[in-house]
Amino acid sequence: MTEILHTRPVVDAFIAVGSNIDPQDNICRALTMLCTQMPIAAISNFYKTVAVSASEQPDFLNGVVRIKTDHQPREIKFDILRKIEVRLGRVRSVDKFAPRTIDLDLILYGTSVINDPDLRLPDPSIYTYSFVTVPLIELAPDLVLPDTGKQLSTEPVTKLKIALHLESEFTDMLRRLILR
Repeated sequence: MTEILHTRPVVDAFIAVGSNIDPQDNICRALTMLCTQMPIAAISNFYKTVAVSASEQPDFLNGVVRIKTDHQPREIKFDILRKIEVRLGRVRSVDKFAPRTIDLDLILYGTSVINDPDLRLPDPSIYTYSFVTVPLIELAPDLVLPDTGKQLSTEPVTKLKIALHLESEFTDMLRRLILR
């Protein structure tokens, strides 16, 4: 008797990563936990940025990772990323710009376009925040966005003007730790 194995296709997905509470440690811990769930294929440069909100809070470290996965988008967001955030002490509040130990957002999943109240893909932050767009372009310079059909690197997007300060030493250390 021949056994038929049903496998889900493996897709490229991208996760935005950020933290402004002990960011180097929490980003390292989060990505170490993530790679026990699925392989991390690439890590963008990480950038120091000021907090988006007007409130006084520490600077953020932000970057993007590319994963290869057969997990479904909801599974990634709610069963993997949210659980890592909780394990690292992330507390969600009404203030979506509050300080956080870790922020892990699924921003792109293959060619999927999803517009549900609790899951939007591609994530609108791709079009709004330079600390998401720039690292994403680093990892996928020829990326065509599934919702517009246009190449991200040539797409005119309205960005919140936040200066990016390259954290090359942290990026190099993180790549050595995670991509061994």
